[in-house]
Amino acid sequence: MSFIQQKPPINIGADISVKSFEMIKEELAKYPKADDFSEDEIEVISRLIHTTSCFNEVLENIYFSPNSIEKIQKLLQKSAKIIVDVNMIKVGLSDFYLKKYENEVICYINEPFIYKMAEENKTTRSYAAVVEAIKKHKDEPLILACGNAPTFIYAAINTLLDEGVDLKNVAFLLFPVGFVNVTESKDYGKNFSQYFNVPSIIMEGRFGSSTMTVATLHSIYKLIKDYDKDKRYNGK
Repeated sequence: MSFIQQKPPINIGADISVKSFEMIKEELAKYPKADDFSEDEIEVISRLIHTTSCFNEVLENIYFSPNSIEKIQKLLQKSAKIIVDVNMIKVGLSDFYLKKYENEVICYINEPFIYKMAEENKTTRSYAAVVEAIKKHKDEPLILACGNAPTFIYAAINTLLDEGVDLKNVAFLLFPVGFVNVTESKDYGKNFSQYFNVPSIIMEGRFGSSTMTVATLHSIYKLIKDYDKDKRYNGK
């Protein structure tokens, strides 16, 4: 037996990305479920598959409320605050997009006052953090993005209602992963979204992650950029 050193067949980052999405597009054509989604939704789905390599899990569990991508784009273009449950999302989001659309990412989970509030109110820090973030920014457009802590969803919904926030200025990205409270919290988010007509993208079931939340936002940002580019090319 021998060992021979090798080099990657493709070794340029941009080329790897292009090839990856070509392979995803080709493989997606084999899944009848893919026909249920719009062109923009498939762009988001492709990014999620690129992040996870999971076709069935994404296709079978992803939920888009009607026109959710377009509505989230409009909020981003109105300099919406992006309230997140963990700093992993904050760190993962592109500075280019955040600066371009003036979107501040807010995560209070590690603030000392949140530790105290969570202890006093017997909640998770994620619950306490989103309550305070919504109260502080309730008069601004808000995107509530969750990739880890399902209690974030309960806190977000209950605070939005308690504070009388204008739900026309709110959207949800709900991707918590795990076992406890996870499926129930997503069901709560979906019911809220449907009842109050709040745009949402939800990864139903136990599947999800903070990286998928980041990937979804990046794909939505990219769709804005591509749309603007198409307008310029078409002289509109």
